[in-house]
Amino acid sequence: MTEVKLLGVGGSSYSRRVEWALKVKGVKYEFVEEDLQNKSPLLLESNPVLKKIPVLIHNGKPIRESMIILEYIDEAFEGPSILPKDPYERAIARFWAKFLDGKCLDAVREALWSKFGGEQEKIKQEAYEMLKIVDNELKGKKFFGGNKIGFVDVAANYIPFWVEIVEEATGNVLITSEKFPNLCAWMDEYLSCSEVKENLPDRDFMLSFFKAKALAENVIS
Repeated sequence: MTEVKLLGVGGSSYSRRVEWALKVKGVKYEFVEEDLQNKSPLLLESNPVLKKIPVLIHNGKPIRESMIILEYIDEAFEGPSILPKDPYERAIARFWAKFLDGKCLDAVREALWSKFGGEQEKIKQEAYEMLKIVDNELKGKKFFGGNKIGFVDVAANYIPFWVEIVEEATGNVLITSEKFPNLCAWMDEYLSCSEVKENLPDRDFMLSFFKAKALAENVIS
């Protein structure tokens, strides 16, 4: 009997990526909520190098890092494909996923949590540049890979839900339909999908969490 366990945090976009993939594939799994202030022995044993969530444990074997886990799930389980079948399209998907999960995410995170005044405008401009690249890539597309959600869309899952909540919590708005019309259209499409809506954390809880964080870090406008 196949045993699948996911160590994660319900409010984490990284954990939610993995849950989405497991549900798309129809894989039954046990979710283990981790306390990141008091990490479990199982998490530390399963990810001794990074000591981070998420970790997927499949038949006792741990797989780490959310995007690597997505590829593993795509290869290890039957069901709808997450990555394209064509080698070239698969390479392109990996490129955009790395950009969204790396350079773009870093710039957006820094801009959202930057303190008002000083270097903030410069930091926001760098985020705008990254988001404009994404906006241009989405021109004429419903989703990054075509007409259904795939690997790249899930790499960008932090934008439609988490970014919007942090914007509200801090008063620091990055994404508008005037600046990024294609990105905003994609966000609406993404959030309207049933498999996405069913796999989001409680919005009120997340807003309270980020408001408290913004207050503690003195980034509220």
